[in-house]
Amino acid sequence: MDLAALDIFRTVAQEGGVTRAAERLGRAQSNVSTRLQQLEEQLGAALFIREGRGMVLTPAGQTLLDYAKRLLALAEEARQALHPGEPAGRLRIGSMESTAGTRLPAPLAALHARWPRLALELRTAPSRQLVEQVLRHELDCALVAWSPPGLDEDAPVERTLVCTETLLLALPASHPPVQAPADLRVHQLAAFAQGCSYRRIGEDWMRRAGGAVEVLELASYPAILACVAAGRCAGVVPQSVLDLLREPPALQWVPLGRCQTMLVHRPGYATPALAALQEALADIEPSTRS
Repeated sequence: MDLAALDIFRTVAQEGGVTRAAERLGRAQSNVSTRLQQLEEQLGAALFIREGRGMVLTPAGQTLLDYAKRLLALAEEARQALHPGEPAGRLRIGSMESTAGTRLPAPLAALHARWPRLALELRTAPSRQLVEQVLRHELDCALVAWSPPGLDEDAPVERTLVCTETLLLALPASHPPVQAPADLRVHQLAAFAQGCSYRRIGEDWMRRAGGAVEVLELASYPAILACVAAGRCAGVVPQSVLDLLREPPALQWVPLGRCQTMLVHRPGYATPALAALQEALADIEPSTRS
């Protein structure tokens, strides 16, 4: 096995086919197919099941994919370690949707301006999924609300405080004043998918009123706010997201407390790129770091 072959294999697995993988890699389709065939012959195992135009991993392919992710991540870490004073290469960053929109634009812009040879990749997901992706070597680091639901408090990641968010429960403007969960007249929560820490906080708060909480899963804060404005549900929104809106919707806002945002990475993972990111994140408004 060589790293180039493993990178081709991983990309085909991620894209679900040779055509899209070839486009992403900038290679000819025939080259990608040949390298996959050579890898299968070398390993003596079929890695994919061909289904029409798509490709699905076999059990052997799934096993190899886990190793490939780790080997490629370690190789990138080794390349960067040889040039400790010059962040370069690739840094795969995960983030919550709210953090990506409110906290990251300025630090990432400063990082790119200072280190143009550093390729930044950003993807968003709920906190639990982000931590899982870090542990699976699919991300190098991630900004999450700690602790993510469904994960042990002692999950094997190193974490550093980045900022502290003030959380608000958004309610329809026509809703009667709320001082406590018992005052709620809605029992549906508009929120992100399972694994979102803010969703768990909202569900826990609403359950104190007694009874079940129905969750309407959405993929963005504008969608959440629109559903709340429609009058049938509540939503959890960080104050930082509200501050970005030119004209905040006329809703009722109930304080839910504060939640820490952490930068997490695998134990022992240390590269010039990660250090540069940590330095850039240190410039986040001090008042949000307590």
